[in-house]
Amino acid sequence: MGFDPTRPDIHMGHVVGLRKLRQMQDLGHKVILIIGDWTAQIGDPSGQSATRPMLTAEQVRANAESYMRQFFKVIDSTRAEAVWQSEWFGTFDLSNVFDLTSRFTVAQLLARDDFANRFKNNRPIAITELLYPLLQAYDSVAIKSDVEFGGSDQRFNLLVGRDLQQMMGYSPQQCIIMPILVGTDGVLKMSKSLDNYIGIEDTPRDMYGKTMSLPDEALTQYFELLTDIPSNEIEAMSKSIVEDNANPMEFKKYLAKNLVAQFHSPIAAQQAQEAFENTYQKSQMPPEDIQVISLGKWIAAWRREGTERIIPFEGIQQYSADFSKPTWLVPIVPLLLGENLVSSSSEGKRLLSQGAIQINGSKISSDKVHLQDGSIIKVGKMRFARISN
Repeated sequence: MGFDPTRPDIHMGHVVGLRKLRQMQDLGHKVILIIGDWTAQIGDPSGQSATRPMLTAEQVRANAESYMRQFFKVIDSTRAEAVWQSEWFGTFDLSNVFDLTSRFTVAQLLARDDFANRFKNNRPIAITELLYPLLQAYDSVAIKSDVEFGGSDQRFNLLVGRDLQQMMGYSPQQCIIMPILVGTDGVLKMSKSLDNYIGIEDTPRDMYGKTMSLPDEALTQYFELLTDIPSNEIEAMSKSIVEDNANPMEFKKYLAKNLVAQFHSPIAAQQAQEAFENTYQKSQMPPEDIQVISLGKWIAAWRREGTERIIPFEGIQQYSADFSKPTWLVPIVPLLLGENLVSSSSEGKRLLSQGAIQINGSKISSDKVHLQDGSIIKVGKMRFARISN
């Protein structure tokens, strides 16, 4: 698997592939990590809508040094080989370049989506960018790769490598294509340039806090790609999120603690969780004089109207001791209006759409929420209430 050190440090997006390489090691395979010190100077054009600025060799080398240190937080260094592209491209001359480029046509390269879109829209494509897939493909020839791993955005490059191997008389490699991990924004590919990344050398507190900022819909992918949690447990969590019958914050804590334990230690994970709860949850709740909402009168009314129900938590109790308490699915805006925490239904709906209503420190977006004895409601910046059965 190749890695372009275009920026220092490895993030969780890289870890997806590294975890698979580690599994291959455990099955007895030899793993080769390719440091793309030549291709990094060009910059991978995958998904780019404009030509990327080139890096200097010195910038790439400095970035690569951090990669070499961090690879082995996931990969077993005793069963891996790290190689630099400069081992073969350092002696490449013009005749080698001509030979490599003569094997492909411009039409083949323009079939790549990002090139095709830019060509169609009259946006510049540098000659160096057209060379990128060919240089990456030659990596597979240089190390006689049997299997190459890459993200789904690398599909074109991996297949070019397979074609080039056959042209040069080698057996074509198999290509294992991995899903792309979304960043902490839950939308775009994890990237340091977009500042939506979780670095594997982040401090325990930063790693925990960034994980807690994930949108609910990203949790399942993170559990699947970054942890060894059994699939049946992940399915149970995913189902409970989709059906809106559990507080996703508990799952985020579970994920954040798992990641910190992987890259630091279980003790560091516990300390990070305590720090998060003290800083971002308990500190935001007033210690006294908080309005108390007695849920009894509301439950009686909702029972008559048929608008409430007790939520079962079978199969996911292990994630939070709070799941042992009866939990009620209640309409939040009428509750806030009835308790004078909002002045009107329209204000309540507006605050809800703005993410300005929190339950136990977690922003909510649904008009029905899960409440139990001790739940803390925060409305706007200064209005608080505690649920009491």
